[in-house]
This record gives sequence, C-alpha cells and structure tokens, in this order.
Amino acid sequence: MNEGNTIFSQLMGYLPMNAFRRCVTKYRGNHKVKSFSCLDQFYCMAFAQLTFRESLRDIEACLRSRENKLYHMGFRSKVARNTLSHANEKRDWRIYAEFAQVLIHTARNLYGDEQFGVDLKETVYALDSTTIDLCLSLFPWAHFRKTKAAIKLHTLLDLRGNIPVFIEITEGKVHDVNILDVLIPEPGSFYIMDRAYIDFNRLYSLHLYGAFFIVRAKKNLKFKRLYSRPVNKSDNLKCDQTIVLANFYASKNYPDKLRRVKFYDSKNDKNLVFLTNVFTLPALTIAELFKCRWKIELFFRWIKQHLRIKAFYGTSVNAVKTQIWIAITTYVLIAIVRKRLNITIPLYTFLQILSVNMFEKVDILQLVTNTENNKNNNLFSNQLNLFD
Repeated sequence: MNEGNTIFSQLMGYLPMNAFRRCVTKYRGNHKVKSFSCLDQFYCMAFAQLTFRESLRDIEACLRSRENKLYHMGFRSKVARNTLSHANEKRDWRIYAEFAQVLIHTARNLYGDEQFGVDLKETVYALDSTTIDLCLSLFPWAHFRKTKAAIKLHTLLDLRGNIPVFIEITEGKVHDVNILDVLIPEPGSFYIMDRAYIDFNRLYSLHLYGAFFIVRAKKNLKFKRLYSRPVNKSDNLKCDQTIVLANFYASKNYPDKLRRVKFYDSKNDKNLVFLTNVFTLPALTIAELFKCRWKIELFFRWIKQHLRIKAFYGTSVNAVKTQIWIAITTYVLIAIVRKRLNITIPLYTFLQILSVNMFEKVDILQLVTNTENNKNNNLFSNQLNLFD
C-alpha cells in the first residue's frame, strides 16, 4: 500500500506558498477569519476545477465523502457550502489574481524555449477576447444587451507554451479595442490581433513604445500606396506594399508609414489583408505569424470545455472573478507540473487522468507512465480495430 501523498497534495506541493501568503496578507484575506482560511477556499475551488464539480453542494458532498483524507490533503477546516459561498462573495478576488501572476511568471520561464511554429527569437503575443453568456436576472451587473448579460475575458496569450500573460475581466458591452488602453506594451515584442483592435491612435501608441503589431485590416481601409516589394506568388502572397493612410482622421492618428500584406488563404478560399509596422521580416512570415493567432481561439475553447468558467458558484462580481482567476491558476499549475515532470501527453489528457485520481496515493509520474504503458499494450491485443 502506498503511504505517500495524494495526487491532489502533490499538485498543491508545486504552489509557491510564501507568495500565496504574501498575497493574502496584502489584501487582508484572513482578517477576522476564525477557521475557513483563504488557503482552504483556494483548495476547495481548485479541487472543483480539477474534478469538474457542478455546484457548491457538489463540492461539499465530494469532499465530505473523503473527510478522513482532507487533513493530509492540506485542508484545515470542515468544508461547508455556505462557508465557501460566503468566502467567494467576501474575500478579495485580487488575492487570486495576483497569485496567478506569480505562477504565470514561473510558467513563462519554463516554456521560454518552446517553439510555436515560426522561427523567431522575440516574444509573440496573441490578443483577443471571449464572451461568457450569463443570466440577466442572476447577474444584473454584467451589462451586455437589454435581455442578456455577459462578461468578457480579454486575454493576452504568450504563444510559447500558450500561457495567458494578461487577463482583464469586464462587462460584455466593453469593446475589445479599449483593452489597448490598459495593456502595457513590451518593447520589441509582437502583438497579433484581429480587426476588432483597429484603432490607429492606439496602434500608433504601440508603435511609439517600440512594440510591433500585426492586425487584420478592414475592407473599407483607405490608403495611398508608396511602393511595392516583389512577392513569390507560389506562396499565395498577393502583394507587399508600403502605404500611408488616406483618411483624414486616420492619417492624423497614425502619421507614419505602414506595411500592407495581402495573402490568399487557399484552405478557406479568402483573401486576408494585414497591416503591420514590421518592415524587416519577409511577407510570408507576417502571414505565418497571424496564422499562429489561432492558438488563442484554441485556448478559449480549451478552458471553456475543461474548466468551470461558464457556470458559476456565486453571482456577485467578486465570486465570478474569484472563480475565473482560480481556474486560470489551475490551468497554469497543470502546465507547470507537466513541464517540470517532462510529461509529453497533451494537457487535456493529463488533466483527465488527474481528475479521476485526486484521492489516490501514487506518484504523478508513475500514474501517467502506467497509463501510457496500458495504452501501448492495448495496441497489441487481438481485437480488430473497426477504424483501421
């Protein structure tokens, strides 16, 4: 019999607890708290994310069914849904937002050498948002439409390792382009964006900060071509031009030159036009970089499918933001553990294996290795494969 730590304890062992305590102290998370600490709250919510719990009652029932193991998993208080609900409503969500940034910094260092599809030394970010629909009667503060509530998750994704570097949670009615006012540009880095972020005044601010951007142009763009560069038609490139904006207000907001690259997407049978302030890279690399923006769409799809961020355990602003930030922390933690243990299976598969073994006392690496071995052994069975 394995007398070691449970899978849940091993995962939590990768958390920098000193940093967590500093975040709690900074925002007075445990002020006047007698029993159910911020750490207990975090453990409950992380457990819910890792095991796909549906509600507070679900969390309470699952944890109480294994009450004899909770102390050794790190819990120091009895789990009750009313206590957890009160903690989510009242404890400052910034505790978990700031703690998530600590883990994000660790993850970026671990994934700093990862390849993302384009041979480029500079940091490349994809900026986009996803909308999470809510019930207007339960979330009246999440203004979106007259008969609908929603929040937006504005995310800046580091394409090396798919680590979310910056996240802003706003009401659904906040336009994507406004996030450029909050974002602090990183000189020398690349920002890849879709047409929603076309605002030449804000793009010029990025340019003045020394950052590079690649954004998809709108169809009604008015410009004056200064000169063209030769392109290889076999690469589906249509043109590579240096332009200035012809519209009066746009030219005032962005008085400098821009590069316009037109690319034919044969897969979807459509022409794509990109605007950028990058003049040193080949035109095909510009198109390839924009293609990598699809990774942020995959990230949104992944977290919506495999983390609890579409249905919430509380209805207040604080409860919603607490749940989202702990979900992001859980995602980054799994990515850190996967990298440190040199696990090669996909993140989704790794999470699925962990989710059904939270109370097992077996080493994480051994658990994953046994799963892979069983999978390989099944390949040599006598059972015919219907889809071979």
